[in-house]
Amino acid sequence: MSRSDPRTRATWRWGGAIAALLIVQSLVVAGLFWVLANGSHRRMAERGFVRDCRDLAAIAAPARPAGVRAMLERDIHRDRFLALFAADGALIEGNIARLPLAGITAHGSVVAEVETTELPGKTRDTARLVICAMSDGSRLVTGVDLDDAEEALRVVERSLAIALIPAILLAIGFGLAAGRRAARQVDAVRTLTARIVAGDLAERLPVGTDPDSFGLLCAHINAMLDRLQMLVTEVRGVGDDIAHQLRTPLTRLRARVERGLREADTRAGFEAVADAALAEIDTLLGIVAALLRIRELEDHARRSRFAAVDLARLVEDACELHRPTAEDRGIDLTCEIAPVAPVEGDASLLMEAVSNLIDNAMKFGPANGRVLLSLRHEGGAVVVTVADDGPGVPRAERSLVTQRFYRGRQDCEGAGLGLSLVNAIADLHGFTLVFADVGSAVSLVAPARD
Repeated sequence: MSRSDPRTRATWRWGGAIAALLIVQSLVVAGLFWVLANGSHRRMAERGFVRDCRDLAAIAAPARPAGVRAMLERDIHRDRFLALFAADGALIEGNIARLPLAGITAHGSVVAEVETTELPGKTRDTARLVICAMSDGSRLVTGVDLDDAEEALRVVERSLAIALIPAILLAIGFGLAAGRRAARQVDAVRTLTARIVAGDLAERLPVGTDPDSFGLLCAHINAMLDRLQMLVTEVRGVGDDIAHQLRTPLTRLRARVERGLREADTRAGFEAVADAALAEIDTLLGIVAALLRIRELEDHARRSRFAAVDLARLVEDACELHRPTAEDRGIDLTCEIAPVAPVEGDASLLMEAVSNLIDNAMKFGPANGRVLLSLRHEGGAVVVTVADDGPGVPRAERSLVTQRFYRGRQDCEGAGLGLSLVNAIADLHGFTLVFADVGSAVSLVAPARD
């Protein structure tokens, strides 16, 4: 692959960033290790200096030279410097020929050169020193040779330098591997989206049994694709339903207009043809409007209009609205309304849902029968129920009657959208559409409020 390839660029970009981060981390760790090793040697030496100054200060002044000599004789490695100088700078006892820099104090050690008196073949050496003032005005110089310490630090430096080489190589290798993996994952998403743009909605991203954050992202993308595929299928289904349901009325309308134009020979005849055509057109427009309304409700586009709704008053208004129609059909419309708490919702939509249930009960119930509209509390929930004297929806058809254009009985007018619209309104409000186990009762159940 060339560097212009997006996957290659992503590999180098992410791999280089990770490798650089790991290299910086290795350098920081190596530097801290070196600083700690150097500081550890200095602190150990300074603790020894404090002990020497304290021990010799506790000895009487005449006995201090002997104490210095005894300390030097115990130094079998010959890496210590210890000397006692008089107030005028003259050497009293020790292995340092001349008093070092006057600025050295007991408050901190410094590295300085000293003139040695007891090291064969060497007259000068580098040491870490401290000068302590004694009670009689004399001064004690105590120090340690840095040759061994410097050699140890050189060993540490070489070890760190050698260890950094494989660490840097590992960092580069790991960074490129991680970058390649990240680029491969992103490339999988890019490939999938390209297939989706091309119209293939069946592809899904692989998700392991124990997904990481990218796996969870893939799972969410798959869920989004499932939802998208379902919506596209629904849209296609709506299109198919519209084509199927409108074809017959349009064919009938065309035949009626054609026959009317051919047979009508008076103004009244033409007006009758036009009136019949307008009635058919109004029916078709009603079907389209109902479909658009269901689609709007399924998209939850009207939640912003929700407010507190007094269901008792709404149900009473629905009952009064349908009472004249019920009287004309010889149907006894009875309303039993109990006081209930307000619910959140759209009053016009809830009125439309209740009205559709009443219309269905009067349409599919027996002639000169009875329709009961009730509102009550039931187990903390608010329930609106519409029942008639008929047998109700068969159990096998209850999952079908809420689908668009389904009609259980073909001998009644309508496009089969009433219960589909009621179900959409119920879903929008978080209500449940419930069919009674026995009889024809259909209920809208509002969940109990916390």
